[in-house]
Amino acid sequence: MATQKKTQAAAPQAPAPVATPKSKLKFKANEFVVYPAHGVGKIVDIEEQEIAGAKLELYVIDFLKEKMRLRVPTAKAESVGMRKLADKNLVEQAMKVLKGRAKIKRTMWSRRAQEYEAKINSGDIISVAEVVRDLFRSDRQPEQSYSERQLFEAALDRMAREIAAVKKVPDAEAVAELEGILDKTARKNEKAAEDAAAEKAA
Repeated sequence: MATQKKTQAAAPQAPAPVATPKSKLKFKANEFVVYPAHGVGKIVDIEEQEIAGAKLELYVIDFLKEKMRLRVPTAKAESVGMRKLADKNLVEQAMKVLKGRAKIKRTMWSRRAQEYEAKINSGDIISVAEVVRDLFRSDRQPEQSYSERQLFEAALDRMAREIAAVKKVPDAEAVAELEGILDKTARKNEKAAEDAAAEKAA
């Protein structure tokens, strides 16, 4: 009898099936998001794929301008820096950055170019606005080098596309608004510099 009891106690129990919880998604289909290296994209689908016997949930993101489609695992979206569009307050802060005075470091251009590229690909609209501000040249200022112009246009495009998506306006309208702010700021700064020079000479 005791032996029988012992055998019963030792009999392994079948493990209870573990229910895999459905991950709570931070982003939804048809939502615009910002992916650091590519800027504004639209989630067109959320799909499941089986890879090595494991199910993987993916955001399918279209970047229309680049004619590119990206699949990002939903579990890794935040860790790679994917985020929702900036809210209106953050857009206002970015606009204020453009109204400030350009900050140009006296380091070699190659070093500065790397820093500007890192800011453009950071996914942070404030950092992108700083690049736009620092690399803007008005018609009355000296010509830019080809690489400076390229970086400026990349930053301007990245910023304008996010603002266009937030305000639900065409990209061209957002670009025109940003260029208007930049030109007005440049004129104001030039006038201040002229006034200061005239005062010094007097």
